[in-house]
This record gives sequence, structure tokens and C-alpha cells, in this order.
Amino acid sequence: MAYRLNAIAEALSARLEGDGTLQIAGAAEPADAGPEDLALAMQPAYAERLKEGRARAAILWEGADWRALGLKAALFVQRPRLAMARLTARLDPGPQIAPGIHPSAVVAPDAEIGDGAAVGPFVSIGAAARIGVRARIASHVSVAEDALIGDDALILTGVRIGVRVRIGDGVILQPGAVIGADGLSFVTPETSGVERARASLGDQGDIAPQSWTRIHSLGSVEIGDDVEIGANATVDRGTIRDTRIGTGCKIDNLCHIAHNVVLGRDCLLAGQTGIAGSTVLGDRVVCGGQTGVGDNLTVGSDVILGGATKVMSNVPAGRVMLGYPAVRMDQHIEMYKALRRLPRTLRAMAPGKKPVSKDGADD
Repeated sequence: MAYRLNAIAEALSARLEGDGTLQIAGAAEPADAGPEDLALAMQPAYAERLKEGRARAAILWEGADWRALGLKAALFVQRPRLAMARLTARLDPGPQIAPGIHPSAVVAPDAEIGDGAAVGPFVSIGAAARIGVRARIASHVSVAEDALIGDDALILTGVRIGVRVRIGDGVILQPGAVIGADGLSFVTPETSGVERARASLGDQGDIAPQSWTRIHSLGSVEIGDDVEIGANATVDRGTIRDTRIGTGCKIDNLCHIAHNVVLGRDCLLAGQTGIAGSTVLGDRVVCGGQTGVGDNLTVGSDVILGGATKVMSNVPAGRVMLGYPAVRMDQHIEMYKALRRLPRTLRAMAPGKKPVSKDGADD
């Protein structure tokens, strides 16, 4: 579907210069752009490649000379990435899921399917499940009994939704996400080596073979509105109470949210982040890729955890943390600088070192 450039300018709150009647059907990097593509050249370095493509219009930075770049029109925006979000939303057609229920879908007789919902091929919907108005469910999705999917949700291929899971309005679940599997809850008949090691900070005591006894998961998962969960991410059901994901959270591919975890509103978790059981994150917490947060901890609102940070203790609100174990970012940078200087420092000290006897007295 094509749009006039002036309509795109209005949608992006952009300033338009040049021919607003140009038809735009897609977006592209400058070198790959065709005549109906809007080239994304928001920085001078990107604009250098416009001559390699055939774009007639582009998004440019303030002050750029669009005529000198060989364009017929240009858009100027205050915040390029926000404009990119609005542009991609306008141009994305979304998955093609035919309205209604596909003949191959298996839907329990007492399941409720909202008006305008689309249920794709080979979908399974369990007893007493409820699917919201205009929700779209792609092929090979399974929805367990008594689950609830809100209005305008988009559930993509191969998603698994467990028993009694509650999913809010406008939620997007990417392919292969699993919501509501059992958590890692096991116990040994006697005190385990793990428990003794934690209490003693490393000593397991007398080691004896023990087996693990399952603690069954009676809770489920509650997901707020406007949440997005990435491909092959998992959110475990709670042991007694529900695991909860707050409204507006965005969770990347291959993340793991363990049993009883609570995420506040608008948290952002990058790929391979793991949040261990019963930990609470406040609102707007950001976790870089491969972040790990230990169990039974509290991370305050507006905390930023840099990539690969490992959190082993509570974090106050507003902190920026980095490293393993996690420390304040400025402190981590100082530690890293000192570590890099360490070999040079040791080499400098070596010629003048003094031998020291075993009892600590100088020879």
C-alpha cells in the first residue's frame, strides 16, 4: 500500500519540503532505496550513500540540502528514531491471518471467541478460554484451559499459553514464546548442599546424595496491556501466587522470567536476560543483553543494568549498574581501568621488589 508523502509527514509530525504528492510504499537504507521508498538518511554519513540508490525522498537531519542530494522532497524530524517508530508502524502490514476460525483449528465448545477475532490453522483453544475482540492468533498456537487473551492481542506462530494465564489488551507474543510453564521449584528431604553453601558462603558441610522433590506450581501468569514478549522467551507460572508482568513491558528474544517474579510498568529486557524466582523489579527498569538478576531480590524503579551485568543484591531506585558482581557504573569503570593497568604496574614494580619471609618480616 502506498501513501502520499504529505500524509506520512503529518503522521510523523515532520516538516515537509518539496513534492508532497510523491507516493511512498516502503522505507529503505539510502543505498537500497527505490523510487517509492523513503530513504532513512538522518545523519550525513548515511546520506553519502543516497547516490547509490534511486530514492526521490528521504528523512534528513536539520540543515541538510535535499536538493543538492538529488532528491525531490525531504522530511525533517526532531527525534529520528521516534519518527522511525511511527513510520514503520504505518508501513507494516502485519501478519496475514484470515478473520474467523480456520477449519483446522480445535476450539473447545465453551471457549469464547470475541467479535472480529482471527484464529489461524492448527490452533488449539482449551475449555473456558476467552479470546478478546479483534485478537489475532497465528498458526500452531496452543491456548490452555481458562486462559484469557485480551482485545487486539497478536499471538504469533507456535506460542504456548498455559492454564489460567491472563494476557491484557494489545499484547504481542513473538513466535515460540512460552507463557505459563512450571518454574524451577524443587526441594530435598534434608537441608541441601546449596542451602548450606548459601548460609556459610561456600561450605557445603557433609555431602550426602539427595534427590529432588517437585513443588507443584499452583499460580499462573498475569500480563498487563501493551506488553511485547520476544521469540522463544519464557515466563514461568508462579508457585502459589501469579508471576506478574506490568503494563508496557518489552521483553526480548530468549529471555527467562522465573516463577513469582514481578515486573513493574514499562520495563525493557534485552536478549538472554534472566530474572530468578521471586525477584521484584520496579517500574521502567532496563536490562541490557545477558543481564542476570538473582532470586528474592528487589531492583528499584528506573534502574539501568548494563549488558551482562549480574545482580547479586538489592539495587536502590535510579542506580546505573554494570559488571559482575554489579556495582555502580562509575565504580565499575574505575575498577576496569585499574585492572587494565595492573600488568604494567606489576612489571614496573618487579625490578625493585623486596623478598619477604614467610612470617612477614623483611629478610
